[in-house]
Amino acid sequence: MASRSKHLDHLGSIPLFSACSKRDLEKIAKASSEISVEASRLLVDQGDTGREAFVIVDGKAGVKRNKRKIATLGPGDAFGELSLLDHGPRTASVESETPMTLLVLSAREFTGVLDEVPGLTHKLLSALASRVRELDSRVFG
Repeated sequence: MASRSKHLDHLGSIPLFSACSKRDLEKIAKASSEISVEASRLLVDQGDTGREAFVIVDGKAGVKRNKRKIATLGPGDAFGELSLLDHGPRTASVESETPMTLLVLSAREFTGVLDEVPGLTHKLLSALASRVRELDSRVFG
């Protein structure tokens, strides 16, 4: 586990959190845990109940839907938040492609951070809107 200041440095360098104040970063750091995972580890499985959200600090992960790769995620990308927002099943599987460092927020901590850090809520909404637009473009041209 990284030291507290290194943890804050990681948070501040992640695009999702880049506009957050030091005070907001401290709230996020307090609510999250930093973990390291090896390559080829299944992080979330499509159809499972979501119990946490993840933010990639370092490394890459592949996203698969119905066993077909649909995306690659890297530092600053978040995943797992959709299940926490709507309490539905995971919409895709995510597997580490390289060794990774991740920030993990449980459902309770995730909700608390969204309540306490409005800037994060806005960035998350923007990221979700971008995903909707991308999917719309793929489906309808």
